[in-house]
Order: sequence, then C-alpha cells, then structure tokens
Amino acid sequence: GHRGANWLERPEREQKERTDLLFELLALRPGDTVADIGAGTGYFALPIATAIGPSGRVLAVDIQPEMLAIVEERARALQIDNVVLVLATETDPMLPDNDVDLVLMVDAYHEFSFPREVMARVADALSEDGRVVLVEYREEDRAVPIKPLHKMSIDQAKREMAAVGLVLDQVHDNLPWQHVMVFRRQVEAQ
Repeated sequence: GHRGANWLERPEREQKERTDLLFELLALRPGDTVADIGAGTGYFALPIATAIGPSGRVLAVDIQPEMLAIVEERARALQIDNVVLVLATETDPMLPDNDVDLVLMVDAYHEFSFPREVMARVADALSEDGRVVLVEYREEDRAVPIKPLHKMSIDQAKREMAAVGLVLDQVHDNLPWQHVMVFRRQVEAQ
C-alpha cells in the first residue's frame, strides 16, 4: 500500500532485482502506449515515459489515489508530461479498448482480488500486436526469499491468462528472482 511507498524506491532494488535487465526485455518503442498496472510510485512508469518519448504515453494505473498522487508529483518534478494517471477499481483497470501496446505488471498480478475480471479488460485493451508482460517471483525456486503467497509459477500464469484468451509467447528467467512472462492475444485459426 501507499504507506510502504518508500520500499518501492529502495536504493538496492535495481541491483537485487536487476530492474535494468527488465527494461531491456520490454523492447520499448518510441510512440508506444504502455499501461503500468499497479504503478505504485512510478518506479517503472516514469523511466518508460522517457524511453518512449513525447509521442508515446504511459497510463499509470493504480487503485490507490495516494500512489497516483506520488506519481503525479514525481512526474512534475522530472518534467515528464506523457504520463496519464488512471484510477482503477479492483475489477477494472479503466484502459481504452484496442489501444495499449504493452501492459506491464510487476509483482502486482498475484495481489488482484478479481484477476479474471481485470485481465479480461486488459485483453480488450491490447492493440493488434499488444503484449502483456507479467513479472512475478518464481514459485518454482525455493531459494527466492519471498513468501509463497507472493510467488507464481509459469504453469499457473499460463492457465490464468488462457482464461481470458492470452497465450504465453516468451519467458525470460534472467532476472535473479522473477519470471518475465510475455503474453499475447490468442490468434484464432482461419
């Protein structure tokens, strides 16, 4: 929650979680529309906004207005003006249909109270070539120093995303503790 916002910005985060590698894996393009669901303090949203340039936009999505206020303050201080604040509900991320090139969820999906409802709306929001990048702590690895309820396996993610028509396209396991799972809309046979 917003009371723990400082934990999201801890100085050792990049080194321990290798967030720099995650940025590389996102393959951001100038002009992209990116939704950061569970944006928190803007840890990812703000650098993404810079990377995609003024022709792109980041939808910083959170259910906590306090977190969005932090993102707004930080964006203003950094003079970043292509971040759109989106107050979501527990069942709806409030994304525009067929418009989002990349939906990023870092250690957020497992926290959803209504994952199927949220992901159905996420699937509707994807552009024709849109991707969902789900970053979750590896359940399969007992050495990952995170409580089991905050972990997720690839198999679990595949099953849950399939329920809304998303299929696993790629998995990157080069982060120290997390899976980076890339999902796309299921292509229907002609």
